[in-house]
Amino acid sequence: MKHDSLSELQSRLGLRFKQHRLLKQAFTHTSYVNEHKHGTIEHNERLEFLGDAVLQLLVSEFLFRSYPRRPEGELTRMRASVVCEPSLALFAERLALGAYVLLGRGEEQLGGRQRPALLADLFEAFVGAIFLDAGMERARAFLEEHVFPFIESNDYGLLVKDFKSKLQERAQHHGLGTVEYRITEERGPAHDREFVVEVILGDARCGSGSGRTKKEAEQRAAEEAWHSLSAQP
Repeated sequence: MKHDSLSELQSRLGLRFKQHRLLKQAFTHTSYVNEHKHGTIEHNERLEFLGDAVLQLLVSEFLFRSYPRRPEGELTRMRASVVCEPSLALFAERLALGAYVLLGRGEEQLGGRQRPALLADLFEAFVGAIFLDAGMERARAFLEEHVFPFIESNDYGLLVKDFKSKLQERAQHHGLGTVEYRITEERGPAHDREFVVEVILGDARCGSGSGRTKKEAEQRAAEEAWHSLSAQP
């Protein structure tokens, strides 16, 4: 992982870390440290511990303010559905955080960058690093932009849905045909690849998106298609 890649990440997310070592630590997996024991680099497990606590507090605050009529037990279940491995992995995937993590060779070969448990831990560590570097308000602002808008309430509690699932449900509900994703372009060198994907609904192209992984590009294409369909009468 190059310094420039972390600078690109900060620029893309509108962040500016004062303590760059915290950012690097957040993206350093234990497998990398185990293979580089001669160095002084720290892995992200302590930041993960802290980030979990920050997420628990800020998500609790958001739910408390957003759902004033919900009882304590229901709010607890709602929080658990947000601060859980599948949801946190989805948030990390949306931001393509896996592209920046330092992994050991074994973890890399096992597909660690796409592993939900690793991505969920990475998201927690990143939130912990933001909190230590810039405080609670900055951590809250980050979640307000990248987490809270994707929380949806229903009669059974709270669900975090990805746009691919939402588009699939809409297509099935309205009989719009099969949803298909096609890679239309691959750009950049192997270590910094960008994929462009279009989504076909029935026989019509209804959205496109790009990302550092195929999954991220598909999510963005699905998001564009979903918003387009939602705007139709």
